[in-house]
Amino acid sequence: MPESVTNTSSKASKGSMLAAALAAVGASLCCIGPLVLISLGISGAWMGTLTALEPYRPIFIGITLIFLFLAFRKLYIVPRQCAPGDACAIPDTLRNQRIIFWVVTVLVIALLTFPYYGLIFFE
Repeated sequence: MPESVTNTSSKASKGSMLAAALAAVGASLCCIGPLVLISLGISGAWMGTLTALEPYRPIFIGITLIFLFLAFRKLYIVPRQCAPGDACAIPDTLRNQRIIFWVVTVLVIALLTFPYYGLIFFE
């Protein structure tokens, strides 16, 4: 198999996980943004306007779940097509990609659910 096909496959998997993480950050920006600013010592009345992204939260959550599904599909469902000697043919590479996927998934879920448990930090 040509090297460009295997590189594209690996880049697609990494891209899906990165896109899911960025969408999760976007979905939780209205809630985590003020907490980060307060923890850095930045405050002010204008911080109340940071909730402007709240109406878009369901859209970001949907995008996040789609990209997580695509990454899961790439790592567990779609069979790998690697030539012997390619990086994707090494079992450790797949194992490392799966570990990174689950770490990112846990972090993404923590970001998505922050509005429900984040109130603990503000009390």
